[in-house]
Amino acid sequence: MGFGKYLFATLVAATLGLPAAADTVKIAIGGSSCICYLPTVLAKELGNYEKHGLDVELIDFKGGSAALKAVVGGSADVVSGYYEHTISLAAKRQQLAAFVVMDRLPGIAMVVGPDKQISTVADLAGKTVGVTAPGSSTDFFLKYMLSREGLDPSSASVVGVGVGATAVVALEQGGIDAVVTLDPAISQLKNRHADLKMLVDTRKEADARALFGADYAGGALYTRQEWIDAHPEATQALAAAIVDTLKYIHETPPEEIADRMPAELVGDRDIYVESLKSSLEMISRDGLMEDGAAEAVLKVMSFNSPEIAAANVDLSKTYTNAFVEKASQ
Repeated sequence: MGFGKYLFATLVAATLGLPAAADTVKIAIGGSSCICYLPTVLAKELGNYEKHGLDVELIDFKGGSAALKAVVGGSADVVSGYYEHTISLAAKRQQLAAFVVMDRLPGIAMVVGPDKQISTVADLAGKTVGVTAPGSSTDFFLKYMLSREGLDPSSASVVGVGVGATAVVALEQGGIDAVVTLDPAISQLKNRHADLKMLVDTRKEADARALFGADYAGGALYTRQEWIDAHPEATQALAAAIVDTLKYIHETPPEEIADRMPAELVGDRDIYVESLKSSLEMISRDGLMEDGAAEAVLKVMSFNSPEIAAANVDLSKTYTNAFVEKASQ
């Protein structure tokens, strides 16, 4: 942010009684077209970051693992990605913490390619499966589902296909046998293939709870604990901006939300609106880590990873509700 813009924003903030303007905060997103990260992008379109005194730059990545690398490497400040990465890094003695939860459910589905003879998760052994990116939440989800079937978690080959349209094209062209993806790709595929087969769908509370036994924290804003400690005001402002956006999402017709989003992310408006309707249940209403949601993630990750199971991860250090609670007061 240039000094002139900074000074102007600071004066406006002071006049309106808002927080003072901050230096640019860079948020690395694990796929901006994904409905799971809708609040991160929509907050910018609504002006909610500026409302709370922040200048935010959104940086798009192919998957959550790539976005995480940007923050760990120092080229971005905050990740808009899945909460589970804070647990996997805690097992490696790296301290990151989520400070606002956007998704109370994972919203992930396992979709079979057209004309593929696959009827169960076990049938994926020996097949090629698309994920957003190797090491991302969709990749971990695949490995977990394979393990539940008593199979080696690496029994299926994985290929990074991104989110949205790239995942749809990869499945339709036949280069992969199935894909682990999220909306809007799920709704796009359902719209194009009436007989589309889904092996697993966690966009709804009942389905997710049947699989995990509780809500399962998905998309969140998280970063290195030292960044939070050094930038408490910016962290508070980010949390408040997302909380405002979550409230807007649940009070606004999906059609209006689609109209506020960048056209290049929306694509086919009717399908995007359908995606919003199908995924609305997974989006948090208040930004809080709900009771049992973090424990469910740890349980699933420990099931699939001896390293995590043996690490005695202290969940209280992988997230905080303090900023959201203050924003809601």
